[in-house]
Amino acid sequence: MLTDPFIILGTKTTILEIFAVLCGLASVWFMKKEKILVYPLGIVNVLIYVYICYTSKLYAYAGINVFYAMMSIYGWYNWLRKNNQDERIGITRLKLTGILICLSLIAVFFFLVRFLLDRFTDSEIPSWDAVTTAIYIIAMWLLARKKIEHWILWITGDVISIGMFAWLNLYFSSFQFLVFTVIAIFGFIEWRRKMV
Repeated sequence: MLTDPFIILGTKTTILEIFAVLCGLASVWFMKKEKILVYPLGIVNVLIYVYICYTSKLYAYAGINVFYAMMSIYGWYNWLRKNNQDERIGITRLKLTGILICLSLIAVFFFLVRFLLDRFTDSEIPSWDAVTTAIYIIAMWLLARKKIEHWILWITGDVISIGMFAWLNLYFSSFQFLVFTVIAIFGFIEWRRKMV
């Protein structure tokens, strides 16, 4: 029932994909607003996308969604915890060293994931799958730590994902990433105003 395909607006989809998209959109909206609901809604979204991506042969994307679920639990904890002054963590910026480390890690993850996809899967688009996976690994880590640079990585990965999901005929998911991109741009602007 949830995975039975049907046509809406001339596009094949499932109830499961639509529900995942709605949870994902709500999650990113709450991320923009710096609200804790980003995490429970995000966990639902990513767990559904593990299934959707695996059945679409986006194996790295399926794997990254497992990682998102784990990082969401960490981020949920990290956003709620308080320091010695009884304050929650605030939005901050990476130093140059942190930026260089993040870019280096993206490159390492890209080559590792690309190798694994080439060697052990029948992925149809291993380079695109690997590059978005590498970007999103670091973006999720930076989100959990409330680093403003995570928005730039989300925007980059989302733009790539728009085309990737459309190529796989997952048009509602592609649309989701288009909306994610717009929200991420406004999220970056909003977080920059709030930054500590």
